[in-house]
Amino acid sequence: MQDKQRFPLARFQDALVDVSGVPGFELLGIFGRWNDPYLTMSHEYEATIAGAFLDFMEKGYVYRGRKPVYWCLVDSTALAEAEVEYEDHVSTSVWVRYPFAGDILLNKPEGRNYYAIVWTTTPWTLPASRALAFSPNANYVFVEDEKDDVYAVAADLVTSVAASTGLKFKPIRQEYGFPPRYAENFKFRHPFLDFEVPGVLADYVTLDQGSGIVHTAPGHGPDDFATGQKYHLETYAPLDDKGRFIEGLPEYKGKDVFAANSIIVDLLRKAENLLETSEYKHTYPHCWRCHNPVIFRATEQWFIKMDQAAHGKQKSLRQEALEEIHGVKWFPAWGEDRMYEMIEKRPDWCVSRQRFWGVPIIVFYCDACGTRLEDFKALRNVVKWFEEEGADAWYKYSPEKLLPNGTKCSCGATKWRKENDILDVWFDSGSSNLSVLTAKNGLVEKGQDWRPADIYLEGPDQYRGWFHSSLLVATGVRDASPYRGVVTHGWTLDEQGRPMSKSLGNVITPKEICEKWGADLLRLWVASVEYQADVKMSERVMTQLSEAYRKIRNTFRFALSNLGDFDPNVDLLSDEQLLDQDAWMLGKTDLLAQQCYAAPTPPLNLAQGWYEGYEFHRVYHAVYNYCSVDLSAFYFDILKDRLYTFAPRNRARRSAQTAVYKIARALVRLLAPILVFTSEEVWKYLPKIKGDPESVHMTLFPRIGELASGERYLKLRQEWEELAEVRTSVLLKLEEARNAKQIAGSLEAKVVLASGLPKVQELLKAHLKDLPALFIVSQVEVQEGPLKEATSGHGLQHPAIVIKKADGKKCERCWNYSTHVGENTRYPTVCERCIEALAEIESDGSANVAVS
Repeated sequence: MQDKQRFPLARFQDALVDVSGVPGFELLGIFGRWNDPYLTMSHEYEATIAGAFLDFMEKGYVYRGRKPVYWCLVDSTALAEAEVEYEDHVSTSVWVRYPFAGDILLNKPEGRNYYAIVWTTTPWTLPASRALAFSPNANYVFVEDEKDDVYAVAADLVTSVAASTGLKFKPIRQEYGFPPRYAENFKFRHPFLDFEVPGVLADYVTLDQGSGIVHTAPGHGPDDFATGQKYHLETYAPLDDKGRFIEGLPEYKGKDVFAANSIIVDLLRKAENLLETSEYKHTYPHCWRCHNPVIFRATEQWFIKMDQAAHGKQKSLRQEALEEIHGVKWFPAWGEDRMYEMIEKRPDWCVSRQRFWGVPIIVFYCDACGTRLEDFKALRNVVKWFEEEGADAWYKYSPEKLLPNGTKCSCGATKWRKENDILDVWFDSGSSNLSVLTAKNGLVEKGQDWRPADIYLEGPDQYRGWFHSSLLVATGVRDASPYRGVVTHGWTLDEQGRPMSKSLGNVITPKEICEKWGADLLRLWVASVEYQADVKMSERVMTQLSEAYRKIRNTFRFALSNLGDFDPNVDLLSDEQLLDQDAWMLGKTDLLAQQCYAAPTPPLNLAQGWYEGYEFHRVYHAVYNYCSVDLSAFYFDILKDRLYTFAPRNRARRSAQTAVYKIARALVRLLAPILVFTSEEVWKYLPKIKGDPESVHMTLFPRIGELASGERYLKLRQEWEELAEVRTSVLLKLEEARNAKQIAGSLEAKVVLASGLPKVQELLKAHLKDLPALFIVSQVEVQEGPLKEATSGHGLQHPAIVIKKADGKKCERCWNYSTHVGENTRYPTVCERCIEALAEIESDGSANVAVS
């Protein structure tokens, strides 16, 4: 692919779009402009990238220089840090001695050989060695071996160096110590080449391993380069694009760096400066594309200055980016420190790559004098070409065609040649906010042409990738962060805790999950886990979660099945008309909605709701518990009598329906971001209020106080929560009575209560008419004085409880027991409550019920 024009770009781009996963995103219920997605290979996007680079250049951030960068030998290109992955690698480890050269400025016995010891896992960098670096914070000593040779080593590492090299050191004499500042006066002979190198000081030299002295090759490492700049050392990197030595000794000239390792070890051995060599297994940087080891190599590249202020500004790009970090909401919070540390310590950004495909760096050089064109109006003419024909225009047309007619150099020449490098892909991705968040896409307020995104979502590796490059691009071009918030998710693991990967064969694809369990269940799984950490996924997990999904779905089924005759435009009761238990449950639902979304008002006073904090697992667990505990096991259970046996238009039934309707309406909106398809299905069948949108996804979350009056709820909350606790105790007693064969079912029971606490006794009396439905029994009696039959153990706040057989006969309509069954001649087998209900029903039908 030497000639980019020979490749059918349009056909390749179409193929990429076909496999980009658009149908998969739609299957997952993800909203997007899928018929017109933003594509990084679109003409508009490529023009945006090129324009952003020109913005950086025009502001004075861009320069071309020779620095060490990650270099892939296979792909023959520079790499960004985000394009590097660390994998296990076995390196050749060597302990090397550098002979001291000349007078070492210390009063030591003559006739002895003096050496500095260094340890390295990259012997191939030794031909580029230009200094020995000492730590300014360590103490050093000269130690003698059994041959009377003297070695300079960090004092704290003498023992470990002896163990690693096999040298037998004599006991250290106090006068043999020297401070690190002396190192700057030392000179050393290269261990196998004919030149000398100086001693220098460098903060990056540590005592974690090695000897406390590090050989420095400014052409093969950023720290080494910085030291080289400080001490004016040569930035030497005699390698071609494939990592082959283009100069040096005949033994390794023409060899690639890894093949040269063994040759250089032999050279050290012949020079008698090799102390020890072995294989060393460690993590080592690899290219993210070809997965081959990479090296640091000094080459001519294009850089963006991190510590340069734009023309007319005081603060550097680094300073501005660091300030922007503090204005972003980070989820989890540690993201702020992580990003700050990365921006604070990162070197200048190498934005050039040596590839045949990508967005070119818009730079022209005068053919006559080599001067770079700095007429930015002329350069932006190229961006217009990109808007029309894409970046391929760069390769298709001559400089004279791309530039405005008559564009001249200061020397008077009109012939230009183009830069060959392309832009780093992370510069491309970092420009996405400039291309997407625009007025053309309808994503900004009136009068704006750009705005930051509300949220960026990606994995933790993007702190050195997309999050990172986006922040720098937007800060450099727009003087602002590209995002208001950043959400980081963990990795997906299998049931054994192993990362899912194709090589392990343990991947469960979203498509497989959707085909077996449905997209909503996959979405529910995502919402149910604390996604900011690594999470496990397996068939067992999905099977368990499917039970939770059924519970939520059955909650909606119950609600919809009891709203068939309910028109909220006509039948909805006001808060004042509701029965106490319905108003209380709506108040609980209102608090749930506030917790899920936002609650700046009492009684919660939350700073933000769970959705706003991207705590989806808290939404899921709260809603699931509400559906299974508060509704299914409690409220819906006690409503059945009213919903099934009361007359359709009876106020008590309408009160129940109003509560059920409001609860379902709130829950479907709270769950819509998670269960997108289920919520849409529920909304389709849920009775509508005039003006409701057709889709649940066009609605808003419940407003604060929408479901119930806060004042009434606060009044009811304490007494109904106390009654609910009493109910729990009563249900335990009923279960005991069932087990003892005293009753077959709860409706055969009569519950007798008594409390020695006046407050509790008064509460029971005040709600006596509500208690049979609350306990799902036929009768409840509140007795004065102690109950002889009652057992203790309920606590001071709980009343004594006795379970008896209910009085009277069983009503064949509602199955409650009543002493009034048989009193009505027209309906001799039903109770007094059902007679009233039948009277209402027949009254609605213009019929009369005789009551005698």
